[in-house]
Amino acid sequence: MSELLFGLGVLVAMFVGYNVGGSTTGPAFGPAVGADVVSKVVAALLFSVFFFVGAWTIGPEVIDTLSDGIIAPESDIDVFTLQTGVTVLFFIGIALFVGNIAGVPASTSMTTVGAIAALAQAAGALNWALLGEIVVWWLVAPIIGFWVSAVIGRYLYAYLNRKIALESSEGSLLVLDRSGTVPRPGAGPGTTGRELSGAGIVVAIGCLMAFASGTSNIANAVAPLVGSGELEVGLAVVLGAAGVTVGSLTIARRTLNTMGNDITELPLTAAIIVAAVASVLTVGLSAIGIPASFVIIATMCIVGLGWGRATRTTQIRDLGDESETAVSVGALAGDEEGDSLPDIGEEETDDIPSASALFDPSTTVRVVVMQNLVPLISTVGAYLTFTFVPIFGF
Repeated sequence: MSELLFGLGVLVAMFVGYNVGGSTTGPAFGPAVGADVVSKVVAALLFSVFFFVGAWTIGPEVIDTLSDGIIAPESDIDVFTLQTGVTVLFFIGIALFVGNIAGVPASTSMTTVGAIAALAQAAGALNWALLGEIVVWWLVAPIIGFWVSAVIGRYLYAYLNRKIALESSEGSLLVLDRSGTVPRPGAGPGTTGRELSGAGIVVAIGCLMAFASGTSNIANAVAPLVGSGELEVGLAVVLGAAGVTVGSLTIARRTLNTMGNDITELPLTAAIIVAAVASVLTVGLSAIGIPASFVIIATMCIVGLGWGRATRTTQIRDLGDESETAVSVGALAGDEEGDSLPDIGEEETDDIPSASALFDPSTTVRVVVMQNLVPLISTVGAYLTFTFVPIFGF
């Protein structure tokens, strides 16, 4: 019976990994896919490789934290057993699957920590101090990401876009020259060197986000089984990463669409801004040992940039004091050499996409609702099960 349960646990862990790949590939490479820098297949393969690197190198530290840190140090209860580990993974996998079916990338960290915290609370062994610290950062980091991106989108985007001058040309960025013995990649027709460098930055930051995701999110798939003592860490990382790869190549297509196209249209400059802000916040949280809410941060950066860019179409006369507004915009968006940008509402109309093209409120509401619902499913479901099902004995 224990061998059967262990086999089931491995399958459920890989199923969680499958959903991790489905929910986190979008935030990492959605901007690059939305800007037509890479295809969905290439994005999935790159994400899988760098996720594994992060999972193998730093991931074991986070696995140890999730399998032991949320449990109160003074507790003498053996909270993680094979039965409880499989049950926690079941609720994590089901909750993430709901989000992926809806095409919304839910936070794997919130979903996992919620289920593990529910187990610890049902057993009377929850480390409330650590949980409180994690939750505070979960609230603060997305707000920072939203407002930093919104300010850039509203006041600095046009300036950055003009300086960087990254416009996607028609056709492919790269083509293969098959005239020689070995095919050689080269710039596509109309592709400029600046466009290639910008595309490289977008992909590089996506890879960095995939690495950061691997360092924290591999624990979401395997920590419960490792905590039960039934699975060795190295093998657990390999199994979990394999599930992530399958999810990236399959179900992640839905979240790539949501993050790259549905919430806001992302030209290349916007993709660089979103990826840069989100990756800095995610890596920063990982560096101080907080399981980062990777998906929420990236999502709110995209929403913030889209909202900020959409509000640039507002006319000055609708904002109140014209002179004060003009001064603030000039101070924030002006060129150091005195070549300031047009004030808000005075740009060429053809250069400004419509607000509906930049920011889709209905999609944003759907994303926010589902990203709160998914962790709630895992947390409430796990708590009720561990509290009222007699076989767990808590």
